[in-house]
Formats: sequence, C-alpha cells, structure tokens
Amino acid sequence: MENASSLLESTFLHAPGVARTTERRLWDCGANSWESYLSSPDEAWPLTSAQRAHLRPTLEESVNRLEDEDFEWFAQKLPASEHWRAIPSFGHRLAFVDIETNGGMEADDLTVIGVFDGRIMKQFIKGVNLHEFPQSLDETAMLVTFFGTGFDLPFLRRVFPDLRMNQMHVDLCYLLRRLGMRGGLKSIEHHMGIGRSGATTGLSGMDAVRLWNEYQRGRKRALETLLTYNAEDVRNMSDLLAEGYRRMRRKLLSGEE
Repeated sequence: MENASSLLESTFLHAPGVARTTERRLWDCGANSWESYLSSPDEAWPLTSAQRAHLRPTLEESVNRLEDEDFEWFAQKLPASEHWRAIPSFGHRLAFVDIETNGGMEADDLTVIGVFDGRIMKQFIKGVNLHEFPQSLDETAMLVTFFGTGFDLPFLRRVFPDLRMNQMHVDLCYLLRRLGMRGGLKSIEHHMGIGRSGATTGLSGMDAVRLWNEYQRGRKRALETLLTYNAEDVRNMSDLLAEGYRRMRRKLLSGEE
C-alpha cells in the first residue's frame, strides 16, 4: 500500500462490517486512503452491498470529524487495539501518563501522577497539587500509558470519578507485545537501549513505595528521587511510542500484521 497523508486516513476498520481482511483487500485494489475510496464509485471496490451501504457515509463523516479533531468520535468507532494508527493525526494533543502509589489500591493510596505532552512535564503530588490533575487533560486527545488499561486508568477513575476519560488510548504494554516485546517497562527500555539516570537506574515500583514512605517520614530528598523516577517513566514512554509506532506501521503495511 502506498503512503497516505496519515495512517488514520488509510484506515477502514471503523466502518460497520469492515474487518482486517476487507481493509487489506481495499488496499490491494488501490483504495489506500479515504480520499481514494471516495473518488471512485462504490461499485469499483470489492465489497458486499451491506459494506457499501455503510462505508461511504462513514468515510465522509470521518473526513469532517478529523478536520474538527473529534478524537472522541474516533475513540468510539475505531477498535481500541488500533488507536495507535491515529498517533500522527492527534500526536500534537497527546499525553503520556504514569502514576505512583503507596502500594495500596484505594483512591487515597495515589501519591504521584506524571503527565508529559512531549514538551512539558507536569507532576501532581498527594497533599500538594494532586487535585489539579484533571485540568491537565483538558486539551488531550490521546493518552499513552504502559499497562494503563489494567492499572493507571482504573486507579485514576477511582480517584477522580467525575473525570471524563474519553480520549483515545494507546497502551504500550500491549502494543509492544504485538511486536514480540514482553516484560515490564524497565526491561523493554533496556532491550531497546533506552537508558536511565544514575539516580533511578535499578529502581522499581517497590522502590517508589519506599521513597514515598521515606518522604512521609520527613526525608525530602526521597520525594526528589521519586519525582525523577516518575518523570523518567513518563518521558521514556515517548521513545517507546515512537519506535513502537514505526515498527507497527511497517508491519501493518507489509501485510505481516
């Protein structure tokens, strides 16, 4: 398939009745973008009558929704496993998110939230400014986490029950697993040659709990180390996302995915 303006604009999976095999068939026949499909009669493409009935109106609406940056519409229409395809289209409104806790699972056990938009790093600390976190996502169209599906996002929903988490979501844990990379964030970073500072090399989630407890006992330097650890978790996800997207795109367009 030839390159289109963005991978999202080459995607047909958000239309009713279109699965991967149908999308691949469209690509092979020259419909390598919404524009290329819409520029020809429906009968030119190898689709069933039911698929034709849905695809053109879906693509026409897609063009308008993308122009309006309606990320919520795409979040609902596109399979969650394929949200990564929208990275180039919504990367300017993306936020990497990672949380730390004191080891518990209750709402009051959240200690630190790190948010990085690719330029600015923000951190929210229990007892200081944790309540300000929701407004940091006001303009965010896409969230990126590492195992956020199972941990970070459910935790945040418990702490901030009124927070609308309607963004698209890329969970790097599962995205990288599709590329054959398994294990935790630190082991995958090591595998991909992404380094850490001397202050945080070797630290784990258990150390994050220990550092918070030390801070609670009055050791301010422990909080500094914890914030550095959290910031590196969040910033390193940016490198993982860039490499993960590059490999996934190549795999998809080559027909291996």
